[in-house]
Amino acid sequence: MTTKVDGKVVKVGDVVGFKCDIEQYGTILQINGNTLTLGSNSGFIGDYIGGSTTHSETSDRCWLD
Repeated sequence: MTTKVDGKVVKVGDVVGFKCDIEQYGTILQINGNTLTLGSNSGFIGDYIGGSTTHSETSDRCWLD
C-alpha cells in the first residue's frame, strides 16, 4: 500500500519526518489509509513517545527531506 507525503508517493520502508514533542524521523512500517505506523530501532525521544519504538502519525503531518 502507498500514500502521499508532501505530494509524493511513499511506501513501507521509506523514512519520513514528523513532530511529536520534537522533530524526529521514522521508517514507515505500515500504511493504513492515511495513517502511517513509524518505527525507530533506537526508540523515539521526547516526553510523549520517548522510548517507544513505534508511533502512528497521519501522512499530512509528515514530511520528506
